Amino acid sequence: MDKKGMVYLVGAGPGDPELLTIKGKARLKECEVVIYDRLASDYLLDLVPGECEKIYVGKEVGNHGLSQETINEIIVKKALEGKRVVRLKGGDPFVFGRGGEEVLALQKEGIPYQVIPGITSAIAAAAYAGIPVTHRGVSRSFHVIAGHTKDWDNQLADNYETLARLEGTLIFLMGMGNLSLIVNELCRYGKDVNTPVAVVSNATTARQKTVKGTLGTICGAVSVNNIKAPAVIIVGEAAGLEMENTIKGRLYGKRIGVTGTEKLAGKLSRRLGEHGAYVENLSFLYVKEADNRVELEHAITNLKEYTWVVFTSTNGVDIFFKYLKENHIDYRKFCGISFAVVGSGTRDTLLRYGFIADYMPETYTTAALANGLANLLKEGDKVLIPRALKGSGDLTDILDARSVPFTEIKIYTIEIDAEKYKRVTSGLVDYDYITFASASGVEGFYENLGEEIRTILKKTRIVCIGDVTVKKLKDYGIRDYITAGEYSVAGLVESILSDAGK
Repeated sequence: MDKKGMVYLVGAGPGDPELLTIKGKARLKECEVVIYDRLASDYLLDLVPGECEKIYVGKEVGNHGLSQETINEIIVKKALEGKRVVRLKGGDPFVFGRGGEEVLALQKEGIPYQVIPGITSAIAAAAYAGIPVTHRGVSRSFHVIAGHTKDWDNQLADNYETLARLEGTLIFLMGMGNLSLIVNELCRYGKDVNTPVAVVSNATTARQKTVKGTLGTICGAVSVNNIKAPAVIIVGEAAGLEMENTIKGRLYGKRIGVTGTEKLAGKLSRRLGEHGAYVENLSFLYVKEADNRVELEHAITNLKEYTWVVFTSTNGVDIFFKYLKENHIDYRKFCGISFAVVGSGTRDTLLRYGFIADYMPETYTTAALANGLANLLKEGDKVLIPRALKGSGDLTDILDARSVPFTEIKIYTIEIDAEKYKRVTSGLVDYDYITFASASGVEGFYENLGEEIRTILKKTRIVCIGDVTVKKLKDYGIRDYITAGEYSVAGLVESILSDAGK
C-alpha cells in the first residue's frame, strides 16, 4: 500500500487517568489502532472508538513480553497499512520509555509521527506524596535515574560516586529491586546516612502508598510496610518535606468500581470523583438500538391514538428522540400528550429535549410508576411505552392487571462487550465498593465470573439501585449489599457517602 498512516506516541501519564493530556485524549478518540503497555487504568482504552484494533505489548509479572524490536515492527506494520496509530505508553514516551527507539524505526520507514508528552511518574509520584522535587533553600535541581543496571548504556546508575555528590533531589525509577544497593552505594560514597528518603508505590492511584525514612532506615520501613513495585525512590532533603493535599474529600482513599452503560458510568464516576474517590470505570455494557423500527414508525404515525408516553430509562428517552430527529418528526405532534418517567434522571433527560414530565413517582421503581400512572388515567387514555427489550415486567403486569390499554415497543437492548468484560474482570482486587444500576448489569457481571474472583469480591461492598437489581443480586447469592434510597446517580452517591461515613 502506497498510503502511509500516522503514528502518535502518547504519554499515558503516571496512573490517574485524569492526568492524561487533552491532546492525548483527542488522539485516542480518533485512532484506528492502539498499541499499549500495561496501564494503571483501563479507562484510557475506553476512549478509543469501538472499532479500534487494540494490541497489547506490555509486560506481565513473570513474563518479559515482546522485545522492543518486535514492538517497533508492529507499529511500523500498522502504519504502513495506512492506519492512524496511537502508541500508548505509561508516563512520558521519552522518560525511560524507549520512545526514541520507536521514533528511529518510524524515521527509517519515512512514516510521519508526533510525540505527545505525558506526565512522568518521576515528578507525579513526588507531587502526590507531598514532596516538591525542587524547593527554594532545599533543592535547586532534580535528577532522574534508572534504578536498574541491566542495560549496557545505563552507566549513570553505576556511577554512585557522582550521584552521591549531587546536592539536588535524586529520583530513581524502576529501582525497587535494587533499593538496598542504591542505599548502600550512596552511603559508601559519602551521602549522609540521615538523608531523607521516600518510596512511593502505585503513585496517583487509589493503591498509592508512601513510606518515608532516611538512607539508614528506609529498607526496613519498606519491608515492614510491604511496599512493592512499581515504585519511585526519592532521595534528598526535599523528601523530608510534608506538602500533601489537605482537601481530600469524604471518599478519599476509597477505590470504587462503577458498572453500567458508558453514559451512566461516566456520570457516576464524575460525581464520586468530586468527593475524592478513585473511580475505575468497569462498564462493559453498551446500548444497541433495536432493528424493528416498523413498530416505532407505526406508533409515531398514529400518535393521536395515545394520551401518555412512558419512559423507564434515560436510554429510552435518548433513542426515542433520536429517531424523531432522524425522521424529521415535528414535536407539535405531541400536543395534548402527557409524559411519565420513572425517576429524576429520566426526567432531566426528557427536559433536555424540551418536555416536562407530567408524572414521576415518589419511589423510583417501575412498580410505583405503573400504580401511580394507573391512578391518574381516565377512560379513553392509552399509553405508549418505548423501552428496553428486557425491561422489568412489573410495569406491564400492573397495567395489564388494571386494564390499562398500552403499546410496548422494544427500541433497544443492553449488550455485553465480551472483550471489555474480560479486561474488566481480570483485575478485580482491592475495591471498597462496586456499583450496579440494573439487573442486566448484575447478570452480565456475575454470570461468567470465576470462583476466585467471587471470593475476592466478598470483601467488597456492593451498591445498587432498585428492587429488581436487588432481586438479581440475591439470585447470585449476594447478601451484603447497600440499596440506594433514591433510584438515581445521586442516590448511589449518597448511599456510598453514608456508608463510608460509618
